[in-house]
Amino acid sequence: MAIKNHRPDLNGILVIDKPLGMTSARVCAQVRGLTRGAKVGHAGTLDPLATGVLVLCLGKATKAIDRIMATEKRYTATIDLAAFSTTDDREGERLPVDVGTPPLRAQIEQVLQTQFVGEIEQQPPAFSALWVDGRRAYTLAREGKAPVLDARPVMIHAIEIVRYAWPELEFDIRCGKGTYIRSIARDLGRALGTGGMLSALRRTAVGGYTQAQARFPEDLPTPFMPEELLPVPGAGPSA
Repeated sequence: MAIKNHRPDLNGILVIDKPLGMTSARVCAQVRGLTRGAKVGHAGTLDPLATGVLVLCLGKATKAIDRIMATEKRYTATIDLAAFSTTDDREGERLPVDVGTPPLRAQIEQVLQTQFVGEIEQQPPAFSALWVDGRRAYTLAREGKAPVLDARPVMIHAIEIVRYAWPELEFDIRCGKGTYIRSIARDLGRALGTGGMLSALRRTAVGGYTQAQARFPEDLPTPFMPEELLPVPGAGPSA
């Protein structure tokens, strides 16, 4: 009689370096298949055009998803200040802006520190996954019925300019739950009198989980064993 091949009990955290173009849901599905049907959820989605830290919770660790999502996030973002976009990033139609004289780095720094640090009111992008009357906002936007979403408070802990070479601005940002970096790109452009669309985004940390711990999906081993997982903080290896 054949012996059934049981998969090991998998409970813990897996930090993935999400590739460009892949959805967060697809990463979860890939890991679910690799682990032969383990329960898998992510602690905060990344758009397909973003890369970097995607924290996956497996098995009993899925109970920690809300707690992990509430932690601080860190990103490196690149903004195109010469254009806006229909989606606030490079997925949508690029709408060039006649800027004239580009702003100086010191001017950008002053606007960032006085208007974009601390608790700010932020309007989410029309192309977002927020629910509007039972439908996703991006679904309505794709149908030409882009909703005007109410502004809501978000926390920006710090923003530091990494590089500025007109029209590209790259900065490092630490922020709280629910922050849309696309909205910061758009709103910074409006504040500067330039364009503002997100051209690249990489998440480098979610709480204590960093890109140094992250693994590419294609590098995950088969068979996948419990020792590949990190414990949930404060819960021990069994989550």
